[in-house]
Amino acid sequence: MAKILIVDDDSAVQATIRLLLERAGHSVVVASDGSKGLAIFETGDFDLLFLDIFMPGMDGLETMRLVHHQRPLVPIIVISGNPGGTAAGPDYLNMATKLGAVTSLQKPFKPAALLAAVAGCLETAAAVSRPTDRAAGNAV
Repeated sequence: MAKILIVDDDSAVQATIRLLLERAGHSVVVASDGSKGLAIFETGDFDLLFLDIFMPGMDGLETMRLVHHQRPLVPIIVISGNPGGTAAGPDYLNMATKLGAVTSLQKPFKPAALLAAVAGCLETAAAVSRPTDRAAGNAV
């Protein structure tokens, strides 16, 4: 299964996502802010990242920018309990997907939605990294 990094400042959210992913067979590492998450990301070979948009210090959008600079093909799922999209402010989840996140989840989310998002991201990442028969030099 996949090695997944969760970056969220809410320990309850970390624990919930971690539990769901570990029950599904994934290996999970957590970080409480963007700076710690980036440091952990740089030392590990992660298949997927969960990033909260709003965190103290380095937010999820800045963390995503730096992650993409290092490894642009690692899929990212952004999460937020405050997506915006009202007259009071922009839609941060939509903005994050336009900036490179594969998908987004608004907190609170259902376990099935989280697991479906993870499966979709991992399948897409595997298809992108897998060489095609033509690229491998084989006739199709």
